[in-house]
Amino acid sequence: MKEALERKFQKLGLRRGFDFVLHLPLRYEDETVLGSPDTAVPGEPLQIEARVESAKIAFRPRRQLIVHAEGLVLRFYNFYGSQLKQFQRAIEQRQRVRAFGELRGGWFGAEMVHPRYRIVSEGEPLPDALTPIYPTTAGLPQRELRARVLQALDSEPLGDTLSDELRTRYGLAPFDESVTLLHRPPPGSDRGALAERSHAAWRRMKFDEVLAQQLSMRFAYRERHSRPAPKLPGDGPLLKAFFDRLPFKLTRSQSLAAGEVLRDLAAPHPMQRLLQGDVGSGKTVVAAIACLAAVDAGWQAAVMAPTELLSEQHYRKFSEWLLPLGVRIAWLHGGLRKREKLAAAEAQVVIGTHALIERGVEFKRLGVAVIDEQHRFGVEQRLKLGRKRARVHPHQLMMSATPIPRTLEMTAYGDLDLSSITELPPGRRPVKTRLFTEARRGEVLNRVRESCKEGQQVYWVCPVIEESQEGVQTAVETHDRLRAELSGLQVGLLHGRLPSDEKTKVMQQFVAGKTQLLVCTTVIEVGVDVSNASLMVIESAERFGLAQLHQLRGRIGRGRRESVCVLLYGEGDLTETARARLRVIFESNDGFEIAEHDLRIRGPGEFLGERQSGQRVLRYADVFKDSELIRQAREAADALTDSDPERARAHVERWYGSRRDLLDA
Repeated sequence: MKEALERKFQKLGLRRGFDFVLHLPLRYEDETVLGSPDTAVPGEPLQIEARVESAKIAFRPRRQLIVHAEGLVLRFYNFYGSQLKQFQRAIEQRQRVRAFGELRGGWFGAEMVHPRYRIVSEGEPLPDALTPIYPTTAGLPQRELRARVLQALDSEPLGDTLSDELRTRYGLAPFDESVTLLHRPPPGSDRGALAERSHAAWRRMKFDEVLAQQLSMRFAYRERHSRPAPKLPGDGPLLKAFFDRLPFKLTRSQSLAAGEVLRDLAAPHPMQRLLQGDVGSGKTVVAAIACLAAVDAGWQAAVMAPTELLSEQHYRKFSEWLLPLGVRIAWLHGGLRKREKLAAAEAQVVIGTHALIERGVEFKRLGVAVIDEQHRFGVEQRLKLGRKRARVHPHQLMMSATPIPRTLEMTAYGDLDLSSITELPPGRRPVKTRLFTEARRGEVLNRVRESCKEGQQVYWVCPVIEESQEGVQTAVETHDRLRAELSGLQVGLLHGRLPSDEKTKVMQQFVAGKTQLLVCTTVIEVGVDVSNASLMVIESAERFGLAQLHQLRGRIGRGRRESVCVLLYGEGDLTETARARLRVIFESNDGFEIAEHDLRIRGPGEFLGERQSGQRVLRYADVFKDSELIRQAREAADALTDSDPERARAHVERWYGSRRDLLDA
């Protein structure tokens, strides 16, 4: 039982005493006063105390425990037999029940369904503080979590990690007073300020959280710069030959980004650079330059992509560029045998999915690790690739076609060096976006037919593969339907559940122009490059996220012809959020602008995604509402790092002590 409880605590990230101290309440309930049915406000919980008069189990209309108290009925549909005995003892001993919950009218008068309750003796004092309600997980009751938090609050040292001078400069309340008030707010506390997290106690905790995050990133940056890494000069014969053979000229942004990468690679400490750029802006060629710098210096390079389809696309592109230079390239994917994986790891450039970080894959001289679509990998996965080293640390180049909003650059990505490609290569024309309701589907079909007659190719994107959802056409059903509606056209089907060789075959047929219309899921979101595809239809577009819509749209517009992305949406049950997303994607082609809107719509946690396990997302501070507080904490971090490193490290230890390994990411 104790081990199961500890596992639930760990699921919440609660491993040591101070983790519980910093596990702050979501909201509060007031059990410091007693109410009555006459004072109840609809929809608001209250606490009532009454003598228990009877308790029995009823079986109609369903099994339930019904407890009658003076002027109050408690009803439980899910209960234990021990609860009936508990109430029966209360009747024998003339005890009372103190119940907290929403009151409603019932067959016998005022009643509560599944209230929180305690059996008490007459005159037993009420709590002297509001009751905190904490973030929890399935199977972990509030009472267990609350008891552990308050136990830690009483036993852990709450001394201040900030100097009096720093607290005075930024008008901060003492730490011990702030954290104690948040866990045990006295009856007279400003409940509005607590609920809105504008209370001085909340301000102190949010400042401390941002400060710890900023300090940890500065320490991580300095720590990385103290480690040895291979010096890759970037002036070898392979790179020179590559630039000579390249059939296009790098844009100004590409040249600047490549220069920043090569400068980092020539340093004796590991590069940790994030290369961000819009869909189709040409990040892959910068990655190839980084890989060639490693090979030129006698080291290996690894390129990790989130999907097998994307990794295969990279393999084809890198082969086209690097094989004529005599570079040995290998594609390492999940279907290879152990012996084949070992052989692949001997190549000069190895491309693959997460198969690159599996056991049995060891690199002898890994000098550069490129992580494409880095937001799709968790911190642990990035760490694993970085640890596949001998005596030195490989340089890391992370790439993302989902630009990082400036707001997050300052917080979640403050420990990385950033390069941005802000322009599209010559000849790339912006994709036009059109909105069509499902009622106009016939017009869309005519447009598809006309495009294919003119020799163009079309993507038709569906949100799901097989599972039925009301109002959503699945890829399989849509494929069958479109074959009937557009008879005479060659219609293909591509989704993530197809076997690897089947996916490859379908894509090869589309690339070769044998398939005119490709019905697919978001498996084509990244990496697919077919210049003849000039039309995309996204079905049930209201169900896609902004970043996803922008990524999908970026699959077209790669040829000389004007390209159009049609967003088909169901008008009937369109939510305000969905309407806002469609408006943004219709009005803008700028990935950086779209990312800012996406952040505002979804919030930082969801924007960074579930896959960012371990990412230092702010739990308490709000990147929009607390922008001035964040600015002050960043300013304080700059000062503390140099002036008082011991106090700064103590502050980081307080907030991140049980997640020290993730500070290395």
